[in-house]
Formats: sequence, C-alpha cells, structure tokens
Amino acid sequence: MGVVPDTNIFVSALRSDRGASYAVIPQLPSDQFRIALSIPLYVEYQDVLTRPEHMSGESTAEEVPAFLRYICGIAHRQRIFFLWRPWLSDPKDDMVPETAVASQSRYIVTYNLTDFRGSKNISASRR
Repeated sequence: MGVVPDTNIFVSALRSDRGASYAVIPQLPSDQFRIALSIPLYVEYQDVLTRPEHMSGESTAEEVPAFLRYICGIAHRQRIFFLWRPWLSDPKDDMVPETAVASQSRYIVTYNLTDFRGSKNISASRR
C-alpha cells in the first residue's frame, strides 16, 4: 500500500524522538507500506527540513541530508505528468495529493488536516 508523507511528518520526526512520526522512521523500509515520492515533494522536504528553525530538535545539520537520501533510496520515485492546481487552500500542498494520485497511493499522512480537507474525494474520483 502506498503512502505519501506530508513534510510536517518528517519535521516532527526530526524535531523529537518521542512521537508517532519518529516511531515510524526506524521501521522503514516497511513491508506494510511504501512511501511514494516525487521530485517536487523531495525538493519541498529538502527546503523545509534544512531551515534553521527546524534544526532545534534531535537531528543535526549533517543528519538531515543523510536522512533525505535514505528516504529517497527506499521510496517509490513517482514521475508527475500532470498538475491539478490550484487544488487545495494552500497551493504549496498541491504536490502531496498530486504525488498520491500519480502513484496510486491509498493514504496521505499529515498533521495538516485542515488544508487537505476534501482531497480524499478528489483523488478517488481522478484515479
């Protein structure tokens, strides 16, 4: 089963080793789910996770690029041949459901439920 993690999941995992997001990281890669990743989403991960305000947690500046390379290495890399924009209330989040639909992932994993409201119906109708 495919899943697309929103950036905030990895931010949370790298800031603290005491949450659900962090608990999943040591279990990767998993036989239960496969992470789908597109180039725009990877660039977003890289941009956000390397910001100084996100370096205040458990991870160091050297560990973040290594973590991103690891995620890229285990993820299903999905090409996007279409853009459905604007789609969500925050256009910066549009790459997440685009990746989910293109990769036929079943789930988007996010803490940002408000901005993704309604994306379940849209993605299901466009598969």
